[in-house]
Amino acid sequence: MKAISPKHRIHLWYVLLAVWGVVFLHDVLQQMRRVQHIPYSQFLAYLDQGRVEEIRITTDNIQGRLKPPRAVELDSLKAAKSPLGEAKPVLEFRTVRVDAGLADRLALHNVKFSGVVESTWMRDLLSWIVPALLFFAVWAFLVRRLAARQGGLTGGFMSIGKSKAKIYVERELGVTFADVAGVDEAKDELREVVEYLKDPKRYARLGARLPKGILLVGPPGTGKTLLARATAGEAGVTFFSISGSEFVEMFVGVGAARVRDLFAQAQASAPCVVFIDELDALGRARGLGPMSGGGNDEKEQTLNQLLVEMDGFDPTTGVMILAATNRPEILDPALLRAGRFDRQVLVDRPDKQGRVQILLVHLKKVQVLAPDVIVEQVAALTPGFTGADLANLVNEATLLATRRGADQVAMDDFNHAVERIVAGLEKKNRLMNPHERTVVAHHEMGHALVSKALPGTDTVHKVSIIPRGVGALGYTIQRPIEDRFLMTSGELENKMAVLLGGRAAEQLIFQEISTGAADDLMRATDIARSMVTRYGMDATLGLATWEAEPSTFLQMPGFGNGRRHSEETAREIDVAVRGILDRALTRASDILTRNRRALERGAQDLLGRETLSGDELPALDEPAGTAG
Repeated sequence: MKAISPKHRIHLWYVLLAVWGVVFLHDVLQQMRRVQHIPYSQFLAYLDQGRVEEIRITTDNIQGRLKPPRAVELDSLKAAKSPLGEAKPVLEFRTVRVDAGLADRLALHNVKFSGVVESTWMRDLLSWIVPALLFFAVWAFLVRRLAARQGGLTGGFMSIGKSKAKIYVERELGVTFADVAGVDEAKDELREVVEYLKDPKRYARLGARLPKGILLVGPPGTGKTLLARATAGEAGVTFFSISGSEFVEMFVGVGAARVRDLFAQAQASAPCVVFIDELDALGRARGLGPMSGGGNDEKEQTLNQLLVEMDGFDPTTGVMILAATNRPEILDPALLRAGRFDRQVLVDRPDKQGRVQILLVHLKKVQVLAPDVIVEQVAALTPGFTGADLANLVNEATLLATRRGADQVAMDDFNHAVERIVAGLEKKNRLMNPHERTVVAHHEMGHALVSKALPGTDTVHKVSIIPRGVGALGYTIQRPIEDRFLMTSGELENKMAVLLGGRAAEQLIFQEISTGAADDLMRATDIARSMVTRYGMDATLGLATWEAEPSTFLQMPGFGNGRRHSEETAREIDVAVRGILDRALTRASDILTRNRRALERGAQDLLGRETLSGDELPALDEPAGTAG
């Protein structure tokens, strides 16, 4: 006889249990249906009539059975109701006990009776268990909700000390180096890591070892996380991803335990890639924070454990540690020494050719592209854009084409997308009075004509008086001819003259100034101050630098150690900055004075059409060469 499989045996037990449950419920219901609850007065009437055969007495209830009625009594009962109003005989009954002196009366009628001690242990037990189970269920539900908010199954109070690393396997990643563009140098650095992960013993053959950790540094949005995922995807290994802030909790020692757990998981899954994003949240230099005096700080303990783990694991097992940060200047020096993160890979903003490659990657997702879209022109419009910015640009262009009901994404959609990202959303409903529109038109045309007159400046792409963003009443977009990495003092002075061209146009035409040049003045002042304090371009102050360096990639204002010079030097800096700005404004005013008719013609065209391209700008009254 063939044995029953465990799976079928379990199913059979389920069926038998269900049948037993149905039969049990049926018996209970039948018993409840046979036993009829009657008033105590009716019970006494039955007793006086001699119809009670047997009863069972508990503390509060009386349950019994009546004598079977004879056939004659049945007929009489059918013919006429009893004085108590009963229409059919009752065999099993139950009533609530009222009379305490019942024994003599029962003995008088020769009724068999007995006392029953009612067992209440089950009821008492359930009265304790059911509330406890209810409270436990509510507590478990709240804990699960809290755990889900703090990182799913790996988070929450019940998993203190467990790593919160999100584990991706290669088939889930679907990202390779083919999906990463514009960072060819960084990819070349990481190709060696891919080969090492595929065959670690090949590198150990001659005694060589790869770095234990590779630090990806660069501005936000340049693709550091994508590059780490592509490294794991290219090598076909497990990818552990965690943020530096997820190591640190309010409980002392939890972060260190999570570091140990993460490295234990990684070594068990080797070969693999462990990626720590935002390493500066964990690896900030000890002694920089407000609690720098304490050695038991949770962050310091977590960092110390990370340093120990990186020293302790064997690199030949196939575990590669990658990390990313945009603030390498604040990392602890112990993290960057040889044997830990001993190789740094710069993932910088892409140049024009890199932007072309990135755009080609993202344009593959666009269903239909118009023939007039030239990727090189789109790349030329986006200097300084990161990979994330370019992905957003393609998405914005596609949304604009969808919004206007087009069947394909055209070049105009990309132009409008660039304007939306750079200048903000159009405010067509913002109404300006005629005088304000005239001032804005002359202001923007002043920028455009000064840029057109000065040699070596960026080409004007578009001029518009349509309000955009929060406070921009108009805008002038310039397109650089090529990517520049160095700028001379003359080129910086030309840039300041272009920025102050709007203020110069207002002074020339209206003999008064407005608040429209606030952003221009701020940007021009930053350039002038940098020339004096950072680049040593002022003859009076010489070659010294007078301000602390800002953050390498974030460029946050106010970052640094404050002023490093005397009050007298500060006054000389202010005088030098003001002199540079005054010369730039005088230069812009001279250019517009010589080309006043072109300024007025261009402003009138701008008032009529609201937007002009670079080719539609009026010709200068004087040749560009004489304007410099």
